[in-house]
Amino acid sequence: MILTILEAQLPPGGAESLQGAYAAAGAEALPPGLVRTELLRDARDATRWRIQTWWASRDALEAMRSAGTPAGVRMFRAAGAEPTLSLFEVVDGLPRPTATRR
Repeated sequence: MILTILEAQLPPGGAESLQGAYAAAGAEALPPGLVRTELLRDARDATRWRIQTWWASRDALEAMRSAGTPAGVRMFRAAGAEPTLSLFEVVDGLPRPTATRR
């Protein structure tokens, strides 16, 4: 599994634009392989925002990226900010799935 993090400092008024664009994206078909995505606001700095997204595989992420500028990048740009991208391979996680009990 792959985790991507887009992060940026938003200018005044940018938060409303980003939140609106993110909400609207929920009404569209999500790219194949997208497992989960979240919009986050820093608890101490209301201008700092993130979109973090879990992908089933690196191939799924690369397929989405090959289709043009990713939606998250477009959302940040429309809100007046250029995001940075961090890319992580998920090595482990808790809680771990448990076996089905009979």
